[in-house]
Amino acid sequence: MTVAYIGTGFHGFAAQKSGVTTVAGTLIAATEKVLGVPIDLTCAGRTDAGVHAWGQVVSFDVPEGCDLAGLQRSLNKLLGPSIVVRSVDAGPDGFDARRWATARAYRYTVVNRPVPDPFLAHLAWHIEEPLDLRAMQLACDPLIGEHDFTSFCKKPPSSTIGDPPSMVRRVHDARWTDLGEGVLRFEIEASAFCHQMVRSIVGTMVAVGKGRKRAGDMAWTLRSQDRSLASSPAPPQGLTLWSVAYDLSR
Repeated sequence: MTVAYIGTGFHGFAAQKSGVTTVAGTLIAATEKVLGVPIDLTCAGRTDAGVHAWGQVVSFDVPEGCDLAGLQRSLNKLLGPSIVVRSVDAGPDGFDARRWATARAYRYTVVNRPVPDPFLAHLAWHIEEPLDLRAMQLACDPLIGEHDFTSFCKKPPSSTIGDPPSMVRRVHDARWTDLGEGVLRFEIEASAFCHQMVRSIVGTMVAVGKGRKRAGDMAWTLRSQDRSLASSPAPPQGLTLWSVAYDLSR
């Protein structure tokens, strides 16, 4: 299923045993109610609390002969408008929404003008101070390619079992666009993302836009693999998981 949701009011995507409201927990409960059987749901990418999605992809098994169109209608009646199932399709045998993904794309929206916009308040970061868009655009260049993004990722919990997870990711594209009327859009596509990677990159680029850092500092910060050199993560409400790409020929 391709799922869209407003992350406001949810404690992230992943289901939790503590009873807090999450996107996955809500989606699983509704799907099991419609199907009448338990499901094991896998998502393309776990989003943090307050982060939205337009193209989240989830996979699970359904009983043979399931009416997929009926499943979509029933779920949208139960879940809308905060969670909407945009499409339901039968995948290839063994399809896994996370492991089969070849790329993920995120968008981050900034409202850069003195007066905030109440209609975008839950979907964007309002910044009054003028931003140098050209400098922010130049700061995108060092991100392209395969790098260790330790400087822009939240440190994973320490573990005594096995090697620490790799923070190496391949970024295919990263760009800032002026949408007009003070609305700026950052778009980034990569093979995968580590925890808080996009928000930390945006936070650092906004520091560049404010003149507190130089565009060239992005390359130095990336190479340093030092989280303390990057800025604090941007607020979650401006971030949206936009799309997920797959190679179904495998």
